[in-house]
Amino acid sequence: MRDSPLKTVLYWCPECNIPLMGRKCACGAKAIEISLLKPYDIRPALEYDRNLLIKLLSERFGIDEIPEIVLFNKTGGTDRNDLIIINGERFGWLSFDPYNRKFSIELTQGALPYILPKIKTGIVDITEYIRETGRKRLGGKNIPFNSELNDGFVVIKAGKRWGVGNLNNGKLKIKTLGVIEEKEFKNPDQDEVIKKNKRHLKNLERNAIRLIRSYMDEDTPVNVSFSGGKDSTVVLELAHRAGVEDVYHVDTGMEFPETVDFVRETGIKKILKGADFWREVRTHDLPRKDDRWCCEKLKLQPVKEWLKNKGRCVTVQGNRWYESFSRLNLPAASKNPYNSKQLNLSPIRNWRAFEVFLYIWWRELPYNPLYDKGFERVGCWNCPAMLESEAERNLELHPELFGKWQNHLKRWARQNKLQEDYVRCGLWRWKELPPKMKELARAHNIKLKESPPKQIRRSLQ
Repeated sequence: MRDSPLKTVLYWCPECNIPLMGRKCACGAKAIEISLLKPYDIRPALEYDRNLLIKLLSERFGIDEIPEIVLFNKTGGTDRNDLIIINGERFGWLSFDPYNRKFSIELTQGALPYILPKIKTGIVDITEYIRETGRKRLGGKNIPFNSELNDGFVVIKAGKRWGVGNLNNGKLKIKTLGVIEEKEFKNPDQDEVIKKNKRHLKNLERNAIRLIRSYMDEDTPVNVSFSGGKDSTVVLELAHRAGVEDVYHVDTGMEFPETVDFVRETGIKKILKGADFWREVRTHDLPRKDDRWCCEKLKLQPVKEWLKNKGRCVTVQGNRWYESFSRLNLPAASKNPYNSKQLNLSPIRNWRAFEVFLYIWWRELPYNPLYDKGFERVGCWNCPAMLESEAERNLELHPELFGKWQNHLKRWARQNKLQEDYVRCGLWRWKELPPKMKELARAHNIKLKESPPKQIRRSLQ
């Protein structure tokens, strides 16, 4: 069994306080390694997420600022569950509860050197408790503790030691305690990160362009599949630099308004139209993570019809290993199983979202504004692969548009004798629920479906 090609660590320069793509910084310093969690993809916190972090830190701890460079390592969970990386440390966790529809933040011990000089509230002092009980080894322990603070995450003071924990119903769960050394942190900006990673960015660009050009010849036309997302934005730039001009976009009919506008502003002329989603859903039932009939009908079929009289072609696309486990073994070039005359080329398959955004910033490329509005992915606005945190954001931005889908889901639930909470928690997104979602349902007494759901066959327009 061969080793995974994925990068499982993030490099960080301790001198410049910036994330790196390589083991050594341009300043000459050797990088430290931060172990990442599956699927090992990392991305920068953009406008909405930065404001969200500040809001959560301000509400609980009175902290109204964060460094310029904040990264997220996407991890598994019932919904959004990001490991926050700041100052070369695992800083904490940003999570979304699909039942309560709220975000929360939990800090690690590694966050304390940064936040202690800034914290104004959210502190529980157990110094007196230790003096009275004589207990000292409290890490990982539960102790009775009444506080005027609301239940939730807290920072703990224990004499000269500090730690983190949770208050819950008169008890304090102490996660960690230790002596915190004072530190000063540089606060580099985006330009500094690009500067210190420019050599690696140039190498990535050079290798990608070389790959694209190796498949260009007079007999086989080359085109670019442009979805409007960050990955296809980078691929479009790389293909243009390689000399490819032919570009197409598939409008599924379920694209975000922001995506439609962005594609138009990009100047793409060839727009392919997918099938009518609302007609197809009456035939195929809901699209699911484990039954994505929608991709075939709305995305693959229009391309196949467009290419059927054109002969062989090479299509440059933005698929990456880190997007899903199904793409882990994606080669540089692979025959499209849905269209045997189409060879798919993936020049950024080994890039993480971190490299993608660095490249966008370096080349000053316009990108889809949805990323700055809190979305990690920008496919169809009702996609089953969308997180419930993104669905909640979608409802805020496009209440009329997304409300139509919510109404459809509620009717579907009623016809299948399912609680509204089944839809509320996003359980509709699977035909066969994974264990973590079954556990969520049990925790909130949500009845699970016992048989395949009925289809809604009446008009949805």
